[in-house]
Amino acid sequence: MSAILDITASIVQGSVVGPAFSIINAADLSAVTPGNRKHKYADDTYLVIPASNVQSRKAELDHVEQSGHCKNLTLRKVAGNRIH
Repeated sequence: MSAILDITASIVQGSVVGPAFSIINAADLSAVTPGNRKHKYADDTYLVIPASNVQSRKAELDHVEQSGHCKNLTLRKVAGNRIH
């Protein structure tokens, strides 16, 4: 379980505008490595990296982080290999 931290910028989950803001923020987000895929559904985005591309994980996550930084969003790391 991750530690509790203050949230200084975010899309509020459960709000009326949350899904729309999420779609706008993730609309231009795409995989940078051929063979990797991004799946977007409502206010969730999933990055699928096949085993043959495991070496691209850092580049993909760096791309997501840079994209978010331009929009004043940050990644929040949680337990395991999941990143939010």
